[in-house]
Amino acid sequence: MDSLFRIAIDTMSGDNGLEAVVPAAVMFLKEHDDTILTLVGDETLLRSELKRLKQTDNERLIVQHASQVVTMDESPALALRGKKDSSMRVAINLVKSGDADAAVSAGNTGALMATGRFVLRMLPGIDRPAICTAIPASKGHTYMLDLGANIDSTSEHLYQFAVMGSELVRAIDGIDSPRVGLLNIGSEDMKGNEQVKAAHERLQSGEFNYIGFAEGDDIFHGDVDVIVCDGFVGNVALKTSEGLAKMLSQEIKAGYMKNLYTRFVALISYPVLKAFRDRFDHRRYNGASFLGLKGIVIKSHGGADSLAFSYAINIARKAVMEKVPERIEQHLQKHLVD
Repeated sequence: MDSLFRIAIDTMSGDNGLEAVVPAAVMFLKEHDDTILTLVGDETLLRSELKRLKQTDNERLIVQHASQVVTMDESPALALRGKKDSSMRVAINLVKSGDADAAVSAGNTGALMATGRFVLRMLPGIDRPAICTAIPASKGHTYMLDLGANIDSTSEHLYQFAVMGSELVRAIDGIDSPRVGLLNIGSEDMKGNEQVKAAHERLQSGEFNYIGFAEGDDIFHGDVDVIVCDGFVGNVALKTSEGLAKMLSQEIKAGYMKNLYTRFVALISYPVLKAFRDRFDHRRYNGASFLGLKGIVIKSHGGADSLAFSYAINIARKAVMEKVPERIEQHLQKHLVD
């Protein structure tokens, strides 16, 4: 049992709660026999759900009781002070104590970040944590950070994000020299605000593969491995891309359902449509890493269904397998200078 990966799951948070999370855990374990999942939440409700799913005898599903839940609109400060036995806090505490290698939650982003930072602390040399995830592109995918943890980042913060994002891609995708771009409104040196310009100069002196400014459309080309940006900009870009993907999917479906002829065409082109749907299904890219913490915390989309949440669990598993925080810490002294 000690050789298995151990992941703590916050089952009570998010829009769908344990009705989505527990089936996701069962789904995940069917695909991975090297992991133990600790389900954190109301013990009575959890055991009832496990009974419904006929998983009461599954030795790789452990129940850990937590008496409180952090709501999606609760302030981070109130969550820290008043919800010390929340499913979110208990899951992260398990990482701190060494009883879990990672924690996964679909809960309140601000509260999750604040709790992770308070309990696990920051890696030396990193001022602020950053949210990072992969976004589908025409050539594979692009990692982007920060996606909402920091809405007013300095040039030094952006530099630190570049270091962390680069090391994440080295670990997860095995790319020796990830291409790092700084998101801007143009590729010319005179473009951008003062923070972006200062970060550009700082990144040019870094010991990694910085390729310069990246524009919004570069996110989806696949010619950049890591795109660095302020959390305000990153979150808007992420939500915009998700909304566009949903809109295109709905419009394509509506177009094929117009009449008998279009439905026949849909039947013929089904393999292509399925491949397109699977390739750009945002659920398959669910799971954002909170980089910079002394431990692994993965944020699932709040409205994730079982399939999407299972992908977030797998992101945690990969981060544990590749020892992402340790790799970032090992390279900090090389990249981050006073």
